[in-house]
Amino acid sequence: MGMKEVDDKPRRRRIWRWLLIVPLLLMLVSVLQVAMLRFVDPPMSAFMFNRQLGAWVEGDWRFRLAHEALPLEDISPYLPLALIASEDQSFIDHNGFDFKAIEKARKHNARGRKVRGGSTISQQVAKNMFLWSGRSWLRKGIEAWYTVLIETLWPKYRILEMYANYAEFGDGIYGAQAAAREYFGKDASALSAAESARLAAVLPNPKRYSVDKPGPYVQRRTNAIQRQMRAIGGTAYLEDL
Repeated sequence: MGMKEVDDKPRRRRIWRWLLIVPLLLMLVSVLQVAMLRFVDPPMSAFMFNRQLGAWVEGDWRFRLAHEALPLEDISPYLPLALIASEDQSFIDHNGFDFKAIEKARKHNARGRKVRGGSTISQQVAKNMFLWSGRSWLRKGIEAWYTVLIETLWPKYRILEMYANYAEFGDGIYGAQAAAREYFGKDASALSAAESARLAAVLPNPKRYSVDKPGPYVQRRTNAIQRQMRAIGGTAYLEDL
């Protein structure tokens, strides 16, 4: 055995030690992040930070995010109901992943049609709060990990509250309160069923679809969401949260 091989052993042990320690530290940090947000409303989400940073990089120093977090009880019950009816009708029953919706989306996309997602509200909260945009396998894996943590450490009530408060309803418009004021000139507590459905209707792509100038797609989707809101039992559905 050569001297060089003997000298390399401690270095290899240090490398393996760090290969084990770093992932464990990252996992611990993520657990602490999610545990803290069970009780604390952060000033912004990861997506909000990226949007503000992007504006600065482009030299738009006047750009400002519109956002104000509210307790869910201070938001019209029609909005969380519309979000569930539109985005995730199995929200109360699943543990973060709706595998039927994922499989349906896979078959839909395999036929070469317009790309459809199968993400639950929990997955979207994980993405909005902690991650960056994109479709890489790494990002999806981290999203899945955060989704598990969110479903483990937060009640469904908190998950829905965070989604309603940090979802993007237009460029720079985040959360129910900012959206209600921007588009309807009222507080989120006063949103009607139709207004809530229209807000939910733009969520697939709030930069493409407009709340204040709804095109045919948004109008059709708004009507469909209102039908689904009634079909799942109206605001009584939220009593099971």
